[in-house]
Amino acid sequence: MKLGVASYSYWHFTPEKTPIEHVIEEAARLQLDGVEVLHRQMESEERGYTQRLKRLAFLNGLDLHALSIHQGFVSADQEERAKNVAHTIRCIELAYEMGIPSIRLNSGRWNTVDSFTELMELDGQEPRLPGYTDDDAYGWIVDCIEECLPHAERNGVVLALENHWGLTATPEGVNRIIGAIDSEWLMGAMDCGNFLADPYTKLRQIAPHTALVHAKTYHGGGEWYTLDLDYTQVREILADVGFDGYVSLEFEGKEDAHTAVPKSIDMLRKALGIS
Repeated sequence: MKLGVASYSYWHFTPEKTPIEHVIEEAARLQLDGVEVLHRQMESEERGYTQRLKRLAFLNGLDLHALSIHQGFVSADQEERAKNVAHTIRCIELAYEMGIPSIRLNSGRWNTVDSFTELMELDGQEPRLPGYTDDDAYGWIVDCIEECLPHAERNGVVLALENHWGLTATPEGVNRIIGAIDSEWLMGAMDCGNFLADPYTKLRQIAPHTALVHAKTYHGGGEWYTLDLDYTQVREILADVGFDGYVSLEFEGKEDAHTAVPKSIDMLRKALGIS
């Protein structure tokens, strides 16, 4: 396995963004293998900017191995779904420009719960829109992903569906979507911190599809919640399915990232057996 850091680890959606350039330099200092870029953290989508990031990573001996995007396909509004498909296709093209071979993809959620804190109290699941069913939502998601897949294949970008909130808050939801689509360009992004109860049983259920792993840590207490995760168990789960790809640290605590990220990296290296 290779170990990288998500740029999100250094910026938790505060008003002032941490530059991606700084994250790349920190990752090089920590002798990591790569950086996962959070799309919302990017300064722009201008080609000059994206190619500067690509050059900086290359000069520091790093891969830009994933682009983490925000989109959702759960909407009764066809125009809204089309807008999210267009955004995903644009991000596929950005990933190609930057030499990034994978995108973190969301399913989307009903958005009937406005507060993220309340959503966490519901274990990431929320009431459906009145008049609609989960079958409707799964159909929208599958149709939208299928629209994106030709672009993913043409650009050589794997769509990695994360066990996030909403329709992918359960392993059954993740596997239902991936199982409904026959394409090697749709796989999974295993987020070790997004199953709030009985995580190892659930992670094991989604492990066979995994193309990318997100390893969360919470030094200083979590921004939204805190889990005590045992990454030696995660290592066993990944070993059982022969996973040998990228693990991205997602530091999600309140401690300063410049002290918490190095501690997290040391722990992950030991627990996952990554030199």
